[in-house]
Amino acid sequence: MNRKGLASLLIISFLLVLSACGTDNETTNSSEKKKTDGKWSEIKESGEIVYGTAGTLYPASYYPEGSDRLTGYNVEVMREIAKRLNLDIKFETMAFDAMLATLKSGRIDVITAGPREQSRKKFTFSEPFKHSYSTMIVREDNLSGIETLEDLKGKKAGGAATTVYSDIARKFGAEVKTYGNATNDVYLRDVANGRTDVIINDFYLQKLALKAFPELNIKIHPDLKFHSTTVNVVMPKGSPKLEKKINEALAEMHKDGTLTKISKKFFSGEDVSKKPNEEIREIEGIE
Repeated sequence: MNRKGLASLLIISFLLVLSACGTDNETTNSSEKKKTDGKWSEIKESGEIVYGTAGTLYPASYYPEGSDRLTGYNVEVMREIAKRLNLDIKFETMAFDAMLATLKSGRIDVITAGPREQSRKKFTFSEPFKHSYSTMIVREDNLSGIETLEDLKGKKAGGAATTVYSDIARKFGAEVKTYGNATNDVYLRDVANGRTDVIINDFYLQKLALKAFPELNIKIHPDLKFHSTTVNVVMPKGSPKLEKKINEALAEMHKDGTLTKISKKFFSGEDVSKKPNEEIREIEGIE
């Protein structure tokens, strides 16, 4: 920003000193404000929040066939948060495994994911806007030979490298076959044709994925429900003002029914914004 006879020179010099003092104070105040506000100060100044998301995972984040407009439960929740914070929203699509590194680099402002102990040390998490638990998709005829979680030993599990679902598979002795930013049908067909044996993932997402591909010889395991999960807005560490603003928006959306409305649109009438009433096995050592 631009800084705007003998008696005359003295007056001008005096004014310049006052101007410099004023500038120093403004710089200090601005610096302190940014330190206090953290990421929120940057976002508010730009008028835009940048959200990193997959863009390939129905119904959380995807492009409907024939459309170039990104949508999905997570996407529409973030759109509504941005609206309530008087911000525009920009979407950056990327593979899940790249999201945390990109968030840490500052190229994006937020992502949506579940918290883990290690990631809590490096990032800030909002209150949850989605509650669920884990299940597994297996072949329909023999449940891929899996009756308990312990039967995962020696099986092949499809998944991304750094997700909690892959951690569960590895914990019980499965080999994880990793994918890039693949669409749901690639994962599902691999189980059906025997290239993999199982996909561990979110119950609601699995349920919808199966509905979209009824011709495949696969199903959700009828007996195994484990590892409660949430989805939260993830921000850089040291973002107290942004965290407060997002949590306030989410609380309003819970109270006025907006989260329920968005959920029912994308999850066939199910309300994922509330905790499920199920007996769920928690797994020691898995966050």
